[in-house]
Amino acid sequence: MSYPVYIGDEASAAGYRLAGIRVYSPGDAVLAETLRSAVAEASLIMLSARLASRLPAGELQRLQAGLDPLVVVVPDPVGGTPLPDLATRLRRELGMLE
Repeated sequence: MSYPVYIGDEASAAGYRLAGIRVYSPGDAVLAETLRSAVAEASLIMLSARLASRLPAGELQRLQAGLDPLVVVVPDPVGGTPLPDLATRLRRELGMLE
């Protein structure tokens, strides 16, 4: 079965759960295991920016390079880790950055 998943803080997870999305709020020790499980089961993974910043170097890029499942980094509700600058990333990848 394929379904959307949110992996992040407990407060945000409560809202996603009310929307009918399967949620996980893992600690740092089990983040990689939770993510592997979600990749095997989900059609869409929404990962909080804070947890995305705690993944090993290159892991997030590898996950986002694939199309199944689609992996999206969502902002944290308060403060937290800023989202990557998508416009700069696209310009760099398209060779438009000076």
